[in-house]
This record gives sequence, structure tokens and C-alpha cells, in this order.
Amino acid sequence: MSRRPFRFLALLAACSFAFSAPAEPLRPSLSHAEAAITSAHLLSRYHYRAPHLDDALSAQIFDRYLKALDPARLFFLQSDVDGFAHVRNRLDDAILEGKLDVPFAMFARYAERVKKQRGVIQELLADSFDFTGNESYAPDRTDAPWAVSEAALRDIWRKRIKNDWLRLRLAGKNDAAIRQTLAKRYEHALERSAKLNSDDVFQLFMNAWAGALEPHTNYLGPRAAEDFAISMKLSLVGIGAVLQERDDYVTVRELLPGGPALRSGKVNIGDRIVGVAQGEKAPMVDVVGWRVDEVVPLIRGKHNTTVVINILPAEGTGDSAHRRVTLVRDTIRLENQAASGSIREVRNGGGTMKIGVIKLPGFYQDTEARRNTPGQFRSATRDVAKIIDDFKRDGIDALLVDLRNNAGGALDEAVSLTGLFIDTGPVVIQHNARGQTRIERDLVPGMAWSGPLAVLINRASASASEIFAAAIQDYGRGIVIGEDSFGKGTVQTLIDLDELEHNTQRRYGELKMTIAQFFRVSGSTTQLRGVNPDITLPSLLDARHFGESAYDNALPWTRIGPTEYRGVGNIVPLLPTLALRHEQRVVHDKGFRQFQEEVSDLKTLRERKTVSLNERVRRAERDRLEARAKAREKNGDPVGELGEAEEVSDDGLLASERSLSSELAAEKVRKAARDVILDETANILGDMAELLRTNPEIARRVSSPRN
Repeated sequence: MSRRPFRFLALLAACSFAFSAPAEPLRPSLSHAEAAITSAHLLSRYHYRAPHLDDALSAQIFDRYLKALDPARLFFLQSDVDGFAHVRNRLDDAILEGKLDVPFAMFARYAERVKKQRGVIQELLADSFDFTGNESYAPDRTDAPWAVSEAALRDIWRKRIKNDWLRLRLAGKNDAAIRQTLAKRYEHALERSAKLNSDDVFQLFMNAWAGALEPHTNYLGPRAAEDFAISMKLSLVGIGAVLQERDDYVTVRELLPGGPALRSGKVNIGDRIVGVAQGEKAPMVDVVGWRVDEVVPLIRGKHNTTVVINILPAEGTGDSAHRRVTLVRDTIRLENQAASGSIREVRNGGGTMKIGVIKLPGFYQDTEARRNTPGQFRSATRDVAKIIDDFKRDGIDALLVDLRNNAGGALDEAVSLTGLFIDTGPVVIQHNARGQTRIERDLVPGMAWSGPLAVLINRASASASEIFAAAIQDYGRGIVIGEDSFGKGTVQTLIDLDELEHNTQRRYGELKMTIAQFFRVSGSTTQLRGVNPDITLPSLLDARHFGESAYDNALPWTRIGPTEYRGVGNIVPLLPTLALRHEQRVVHDKGFRQFQEEVSDLKTLRERKTVSLNERVRRAERDRLEARAKAREKNGDPVGELGEAEEVSDDGLLASERSLSSELAAEKVRKAARDVILDETANILGDMAELLRTNPEIARRVSSPRN
């Protein structure tokens, strides 16, 4: 990483917001205007597509901003959209001139519509519903037309509430309890309006603009930028508590090992933070009703400084005595987001194979520590290397790198991680808009692991994950197993706008901008098509709606000339035998067969555009699924994956409406459930290790590279 504000990263990030009506119209600040103008100049000069901010681009920004404000089309009327038509081609001027009144005025209109729906919702909840008719409801309104009248919009809400009511009714709730639950649910959604600020609106608009260029250019406000930095270095200074919003309180969801909160013995899971003070003698700030991202900055701070939190105990009511806890901030290591290792034993050829499994959630790197203390910084590669050393002492037979749901991270981490498994050589080619190429190479001789290797990917494996998996595949170094990966073949740089403008405090935030496309050493890009596994396993994710190909403005797939590299091996001779053994094995694996059936059921559910609002029909569907799930559980090995089990156990509640204890208990069950994909991948890798050990001819062919 460079010392300049341009920091090269390969990553996948997504930001989402829930917006409701603010008490008073929000207005743009001078910082917003300056950040918009600075971003416009940077994007026009350095972005991979070098956009020209004109009326045509303004129209795209307009459409994306409307979609961001009201994605399910539950608030705006067609007349509102028509009323905005005169500003459709003016957003480019608003950005270039720093006059952001237009997008804020659009948001104000949205806020008015949200406020008006509040009364409609209350009226609908006071009514009763008839569940004997043949009505249906379409949950996905992303591409639905805007309602043409308030009556039409009311009917959309009527069906939405009726569906929520029916879900709770099927779960055994009576009408009084249902009415109370839904009234609280929608009221809480509307109360979030008071928690919005102008930074939220600005970030939403900026990302509508950035997203109009291509999917991976984003704007991060000051708070979002800080959170991203934490995710990359896996550390922060705080009290070691994971917080979440529950009703009007910021609640302790988890206590991190070794953190001040856990060490104190005075903070418990479920405790609610009602006040924060910056020391024993400092005034206590009442934070009831605040957003979690507003409370967190008060709790974080400098190392060895004092913070005092006022706690409403988990078991207490609003009138219960509070508990005042003084804590000294400390450095918190986010170990749950770091690489971790485990050993699985698989039976193979009459014996047992020890498979070392490395789970890597992201390609992280503490760039600040790397600059200040070279050789002592935290990074994905360094952590993986330590795990491999431990594995070798334990005498593993093969190594599996699990990159499922790994959205990427630092590009140079993908290069250095690849270097643990090849001697030296090129790993990835960068190609910028000017046609210039730059080859990223592993320059460190030797391999940390030279034995049998597999990489497990899924549709959510993106960016740096794809660079690594592609390099392992191209070098013939190992076998790639799983699903087609995400398909993000672009490189972003993260520009600190405050550093660029020499601001002493965070005011502008950061701009993540696409500046290049990356290519495999073989010359093709992973863009759009992703990395195709050597052996394919079932997928829970819908490739039509998730991944690069789901974006309407993704860069196309292409290829350039390959670079010169020396392959390590050739796993192609192994594939027919591995595939055959895999197919023969899963036929007798009840858990795997159940997983395949659940994938099929989930696909069927996704293809349904509507759900019935007839209680008899819905109850019959529920009973059928429940009976089938019980039969599977009786005859097989329940895997507890997403799918039919969740459909059967639907209690009609949102996660925030369940008790924290039940939510944590369910999470514990999910973590303990059998991972059939990982099990079968370990079996495939065990087959690979056994074939290489017992079949000299196959071993010879595999060790002879194709290129």
C-alpha cells in the first residue's frame, strides 16, 4: 500500500440503509458540497470509465437515487416521479456546482410520503382481514410500477400488512398479539426517521451517482470510512462489546474475549446503554433512542482513556435502577474476522486423512502498522502462514483454504497469499483505462505448503478471493471446488478525501473508485464470469440475482494476452476420478442429499412471484413442508442450512422482535449444524491426496505442468 491517499484495494462492499421521514427537512452542508465537487474531479480524471458528468449520466443518477430512496415502491406515487421530471437532467449541475438542494428536496418529498403512510398503516391495522378469498401478494416490488393513486398505494400496503398478519397467525398468534406486534413494528420503522441526518442523505445520493458509473465505485462518509479501516486492520480501541439496536436502546449483543467490558465483570449480554460519559467527571450524554453508529463513536477513543457507561440491566425495566460502569479503553482484536484453522479427519482408502482447513473471511491488512512497524503488522497472509506452520507440526495430509463468503480486501494480500503456495512468479495482471498493464508478482522464493491443496469458493467469493483461486487454478497448484464465484474483476483505489484536502478532521469521507481491471496470468478476466470450479457443488445463492452478472452496468468479460509463467502442476488428470468418487459418495450421504433437496425447494420458492393470502392454502403449504422436514430429520442427518427448515419454523417475526437470548441460541444452533459442503470438499481433497500417494502414474502427470 502506498503512503499516498490512493490505496489499491480489491474488494466487494455494499451499503444499505433504512430511511423514514425526518421531523424537519434535512439540508446539505458546506462539507457535502465540497466533497461532491472534489469527487467529481477525481472520478472524471482517474476512474476506469472516465465518466463525463452530463445530462445522460444525470438521468441514470436520478433513476438510481429514486430506487435507493424507495426500492420497493411503497411510498412515492407516479405523480411524485412525474413531478421530479424537471430535475432529471439537472443532477450533474448540482454535483459540479456543489448545489445539492435538488437531491435533498427529493428526499424531503419522500419523507412527506413516509409520514403520510403512517396514518394509512394505523387505519389498516385497526381493520380486520378476510383470509378466505383468493388474493395473492407479490413481495418483490423492485420492478413494479409506481402506484397511480393514493388508493392504489393503500391497497399495496393492505396486502403487505395482510401477509405479515397471516405469517403471525400461522405461527399461532392471536389477533390482539398480532395487532400489537405489527403496530410496534411499523411504528418503530417510522421512529427511525428522527435518527437520520444530512450525512445519510448525502451518502445515499453520492452512492446513486457512483453506482451509475459501475457497481464497485462507492462513497464512504466519515463514519463508514472509519468502519472500513477497522475491517481491514481487524482492530480498534474501545471496550470490546458488540452492540446492536433493539427497540429504543443500543444493546450489548456480545462481549469480546479479553476486552475491558468482559474483564470488568460488570457488563452483561443484553444490557442496554442509556448514557455515555468521557470520564468520571464528564457529563453523561443520554443516548436512549440513538442509532448504534451514533453511540459507537462516544465509546471508542484513544488507548488507555476512560469511558463511563450508564447501563439499564438486561433483566430490568425502564424504571429499574441503572448501573454506572467505568472502563479503560483498550485495543480490541477482531479475531472472529481473522483467519482460523481446524483439522478434519476423513476416511479414505481404508485409512484416515488429516485435512487442515483454513477459514479466511477477508484479505485484511493493517496498513498503518505495516508503515510504522515493518515485519510486525497484522495481515491475512501472515496469519495463514502461522496456521500452516502449526498444521505441518500436526502432520496434515492436505490443506483446504475456505474462501466462501470472502468478499475480498487488499490486492497485495491476494498476491502474497498465493505466494505461500507457489515458488515465485506473476499472480495477476492489472490493466488500466490507458491500456497500461502492471504485473503483480510473488517475489518470495519457496512454498509454505507444497502438498495437496484445494480452494473452496461460493458465489459470494469475490475480488481478491477470485485472484487467489484463479492463480491456484492457472498454476495447476490445486483444485478449486464449489460454485462459480462472484465475478468481480475490477480494482479499486480508496482515496481519503480529507487527506487529499489536508483536513485535520474527518469531514469529507473517502471515495472508492474503480481504476483498473485485473486479469488472470492466463489472460482472461474473472469479470462477469467469475472463477469456474473444477468440481461443482450445489449452491444456495441465486446467480441470477447475486453476483456481478446481476448488475445492469457491469463491465464486460474480456481477455488480453497471457503473461509468461511457469506452472506448478496439472490437476486435470485427477478430475474424472475425483468427480466419479464424489458422485458415488454423495448418493449415500443422507445429509448431502437433504441439502440438494433443500436447494431445489429454495429454487422453486424463488421462482414464485406471488404468495397466496388464503389461510387454508398457506396452512396446507406449511403442513406439507413441515411433514417433509420431519421425515428428512427422521431418516437422515439434518444440516440446518438455509432453506426448508426456515420456511417451516417461520414465526412471522423480524430478528429484532425476538428476544436476544432466542436469537443467540438460534445462532449457536446454526454454527453447530453440520456443514455438508465443507465435509464433502474435505472428502474430495482426501481422495486427491490418496491418489497422489498411491498412484505413481497420476502423481507424475499431475506434477508435470501444462504450460
